[in-house]
Amino acid sequence: MPDIVIKNARIFINNAIQPAEIAIDNGKITKVAKIIDAKDVDEVINAKNALVLPGAIDVHVHFRDPGMTKKEDWYTGSCAAAAGGVTTVIDHPNTIPPTIDPDSFKKKQKEAKKSIIDYGINAGVTHNLKQLKSMWELGATAFGEIFMAESTRALNVNDRTLGEALGIIGTLGAVACIHAEDEETRIRFVHALKGASQPESHSKSRPPLSEKIAIEKAIKIAGNTKLHFCHISAGESLESIREAKTNNNNITCEVAPHHLFLSTKDYKRLGTLGKMNPPLRDYQSQQRLWEGLNDGIIDIIASDHAPHLEHEKQTDIWSAPAGVPGVETMMPLMLLAVKRNLITLKRLLEVACTKPAQIFGLPKGVIEQGYDADLVVIGEPAVIRKEKMHSKAGWTPYDRMQGIFPKMTISRGEIVVEDGEIIAKRGCGRAIPGRGFVSRKDQED
Repeated sequence: MPDIVIKNARIFINNAIQPAEIAIDNGKITKVAKIIDAKDVDEVINAKNALVLPGAIDVHVHFRDPGMTKKEDWYTGSCAAAAGGVTTVIDHPNTIPPTIDPDSFKKKQKEAKKSIIDYGINAGVTHNLKQLKSMWELGATAFGEIFMAESTRALNVNDRTLGEALGIIGTLGAVACIHAEDEETRIRFVHALKGASQPESHSKSRPPLSEKIAIEKAIKIAGNTKLHFCHISAGESLESIREAKTNNNNITCEVAPHHLFLSTKDYKRLGTLGKMNPPLRDYQSQQRLWEGLNDGIIDIIASDHAPHLEHEKQTDIWSAPAGVPGVETMMPLMLLAVKRNLITLKRLLEVACTKPAQIFGLPKGVIEQGYDADLVVIGEPAVIRKEKMHSKAGWTPYDRMQGIFPKMTISRGEIVVEDGEIIAKRGCGRAIPGRGFVSRKDQED
C-alpha cells in the first residue's frame, strides 16, 4: 500500500484538466488514477478540488552560500523556492569561493545540505580547464553560467579560454550554460556613457547588440557542444537562436521572469533595485520574449534568483550590485499569466517542469508513475508582499503585483510548505548528482 494518497485533485493530463488521485510510496509516484483505494494508507491529503501540478524546476539560482550568507543561504533560499512552488533548483558557481575546483565544489556540497528541497550544483569555468573533469565526476549538473563579459568578480573568460573549455565540456557530454554578453561591446558602450547617472544608463551600457554578438560567437565556437543560454533578454537574440536551432539540436535557452514582467519603464519605480545583468529591456523586447516563449524558441523559464540586501542596491547605478530575488515569485507570476491568457497551462508545464528536467537530466517534472513525488497544490490569486517573502533579501521587484502561490508544496512525498508556512526540517532536500557522477565505490573499482 502507498504511504500517501492525494485525493480530490485536478491534474493536467491528455491536454486537459481532469479529476485524479495520486498515490505516493517512498517518495515516488506509484499510481495516478481517478479513484485510489485509501485503506491502510499512512496519510490522506485532501486537495479539495484544487489544481495539482508538478513542482517547478529552477535551473538558475544564486543562493550565495558559501561566502555571502548575509544575502542568502541554502536554507533560506530553498525555503523561498518551496514557498513559490519550486521543488528543485540548480545553483550557479559565483559564490565565495567560486565553485571552480574540487575543493570549492565539495565545500558547496557541504553547505547545500541545509536545503529543504532537492538540488544540483553547477561547476564554474574560468582558467581552470584542468579542473573541469574532476568536478564533473564529483557530480556537477552542468558548467556555468560561463560569463563572456564582466558581471561578477571578474569570472568572465576570453574567447580562447571559452573555446578550450567548450571543447572539454563537449567531450564530457555536459551542458555549458552561457551568460551571453560581449565584453568588447560592453566596454565600448560603458565608455560612451561615462558621467551618466540615470538608472536607465545601465540598460544602455549593455545593449541588445552585446547579447546578440555573444550568442552568435558562442554558437560559432561551440561546435557540437551542448549550449544553454541563460536569461535571454533581447528580441534580437531570439532571431540568432532561431536560425541556429534549424541546424543544431544542441542549443537551448531560458528567459527570466524579470525580463517578462518588468521593462525599462520600471526603473522609475525601482531605481537601482532594478539593476541586473543582462539589464531590463524596452516594452518591444519584452513582448518578443513572450512570443519566443510561446512559439518554442525559448525552451524554459528560470529565475536567475540573485538576492542582494536592499540597502546594498540603494546607491548609484554603477556601484549597485546586479541581480534581483525571484525564485519565490517565478511560478506565482507565471500561473497568473496563465489565468490572463499570456501562456497556456500546457506550455507553462513544459517550460517550468518537463523541459528543464530533460535538458539537465533530472528525474522530475511530470506527474507519472516512477517519478519523484514533487507536487504543488495551487491556491488562489493574491498580492505579492515583500514582508511575506522568505529570502534574506527582504524585498521583491514585484511588490504589490499579483501572483498565484501554492497552498501546499510537496517534495518527494513530504509536505515542506503549507499555507505559506515552512514545515520542513532543515536539510531534508537531497543532492541530485549530474550525469558524469562517479561514486567513491566506482572510483575504487
